[in-house]
Amino acid sequence: MPLDNPLFERIALVGIGLIGSSLARVIEREKIANAVVVSTRSEKTLKRAEELRLGTHYTIDAAEAVKDADLVIVSVPVGASGAVAAQIASSLKPGAIVTDVGSTKASVIRQMKPELPDNVHFIAGHPIAGTEYSGPDAGFASLFEGRWCILTPDQNTDPAALQKLSSFWSACGSDVETMDPAHHDQVLALVSHLPQLISYNIVGTASDFESVSEADVIKYSASGFRDFTRLAASDPTMWRDVCLHNKDAILEMLARFSEDLSSMRASIRRGDGDALFELFTKTRSIRRSIIEAGQDIDTPNFGRTPSKG
Repeated sequence: MPLDNPLFERIALVGIGLIGSSLARVIEREKIANAVVVSTRSEKTLKRAEELRLGTHYTIDAAEAVKDADLVIVSVPVGASGAVAAQIASSLKPGAIVTDVGSTKASVIRQMKPELPDNVHFIAGHPIAGTEYSGPDAGFASLFEGRWCILTPDQNTDPAALQKLSSFWSACGSDVETMDPAHHDQVLALVSHLPQLISYNIVGTASDFESVSEADVIKYSASGFRDFTRLAASDPTMWRDVCLHNKDAILEMLARFSEDLSSMRASIRRGDGDALFELFTKTRSIRRSIIEAGQDIDTPNFGRTPSKG
């Protein structure tokens, strides 16, 4: 039975990985739309999405999916954003809101905006939520609860469309913030992209370290190494595209990190315990601030429950 007052009559989800499938679940839970059209390039993935009942309609054709949609959410690796925009452009309903969920914004805007018609509202976005898992089975309706969603409108963005998209993300459980695209990319390069690259590098170093066997790495990974492997298990396609499409900001943060790492190495070499203690105390306070801001929980062992042996 159709809802009396859904926020949107019809939503199209182009891409049904972790973010897209989580959106499908929360849209259903919160009754945000009467119809949800799911589209993905893979027939196997589309079939799985249908088995999971993530939408009301399913199609391999993104252009077909967006017809008559009031809201179109593109959830693909950022490098594919422009191609998707070109594919759906001629099928978009006048007045439709088009958004994305990519981790870089300036590049996505450069790719998508020129392809889209002037009679739709394009507002790039980024829900800062995720796990190391991917695919339609990985999603869950509470993924966005208490997490930020950043929208990057420009000076020509229609205020009513921005408000409606903000209301959508609020209905999904997110706190919504607007931000300049370049500033977004710099902030995310530090808080998201740099940690991801460090994790890939550390796990890569371990795999190449010939004097330590893989068996030893796995056996003793209950130390900090284990937590880096969680990030390093993330979707390689997505993170390859992030690196290529937020290159300048990432290179800047890598340079700053390299300088700080050199400073730490110098402190260790000269036995400067005071410098090390000052750094470790400062970083500990940042962890406490993250917990106070509600972006993590103050639970021992990151909330892991020890297995019963």
